[in-house]
Amino acid sequence: MQRKTKFPCTIMRGGTSKGIFLMEEDLPRDPDLRDRVILAIFGSPDIRQIDGLGGADSLTSKLALIASPKTGDRDVDYTFGAIGIDKPFIDYSANCGNISSAVGPFVIEKGWVRSEEPYTTVRIFNTNTRKMIHAKVPIKKGRVISEGEYAIDGVPGTGAKIELSFLDPGGAATGRLIPTGKVVDEIVLDSGESFPVTVVDAGNPTAFVHADALGLRGTELPENFDQNVMGKMKLEGIRKKVGELIGIPVNPSIPKIAFVASPQDFKTSAGREIRKDEVDMVARVMAMGKMHKTFAITAGIPAAAAAVIPGSVVSGCIGWDRGEGLKEEAIRRKVTIGHPSGKFEVEVLAKQEGAQPRILSCTIGRTARRIMEGRVYISKKVYSSSG
Repeated sequence: MQRKTKFPCTIMRGGTSKGIFLMEEDLPRDPDLRDRVILAIFGSPDIRQIDGLGGADSLTSKLALIASPKTGDRDVDYTFGAIGIDKPFIDYSANCGNISSAVGPFVIEKGWVRSEEPYTTVRIFNTNTRKMIHAKVPIKKGRVISEGEYAIDGVPGTGAKIELSFLDPGGAATGRLIPTGKVVDEIVLDSGESFPVTVVDAGNPTAFVHADALGLRGTELPENFDQNVMGKMKLEGIRKKVGELIGIPVNPSIPKIAFVASPQDFKTSAGREIRKDEVDMVARVMAMGKMHKTFAITAGIPAAAAAVIPGSVVSGCIGWDRGEGLKEEAIRRKVTIGHPSGKFEVEVLAKQEGAQPRILSCTIGRTARRIMEGRVYISKKVYSSSG
């Protein structure tokens, strides 16, 4: 066996995340050895990831594994991995929407897709969810544009807008948009406390609970909330019960848990004031046991889906319960979510199919750019039996 110690790699920012892009063909075929190599590339396990390229934060310790498409209806097969920082694990159970936004530019720059002005659509198959994503990437003179005037909260400056559409996202983990068949379920913790939740499987399976039920406002910030031990314990307890309820293994990535509230004025972590008339709801989502510093796209997708489902915890916060609900003809609605770094918008296309709602697509705007391209070196000790 050839013991390679250097690998081609690219560091990309996608939305509010940063990831290392590796080609599947460059890595060992044995899954266990491959993961040991990847962990070494990131410098895990180590809280600072000092001996690798990881950013020592859940938002910057992310992997995009790129492979040639296996069928002709797509341009690339893409696998996302959440890299453990202080523990040696890679979680492949869920996708990351932000890193997904960098896949289109990466593939075009690799020459896998013929570029066309002013936009080139890249058909991405995400292996984690077994779902298709279409990335509409801006092009000028045959090259990907990264500079532009589009701003997203959580990223300094502006960039060129990439439209990312998640097609038919419902049921990736459980086979059903509403896994339990009920719009609201009652979750009872071991303490006897009871919480009404809405569970939606789209993007990533996510449970939504009203902030009021937790004694919270919905405008809490990560730097403060991460000290709230009891609040985090309740959310983790609910998350584990939801996993049992919908019949999926509970791991650090899924199911996700978020708390939501009606629109209200709030300040971001940077001190910027957001008015309640700028958002449809405020929401906070947990990531790896801590509050997400923005709001995960793959939690924004189920939030937007829940927003158009009458009777859900989310639609109740927004006030759309007063409408007539979904119809057989598709409707398009925009949901603006207030989060710790500001706000972001999800456009949802949905309709009613018989007795069940169906989400046709969810589209969000992102920016992305290539930061570094080169080779990363690891120690040959990775190939020893001890790793």
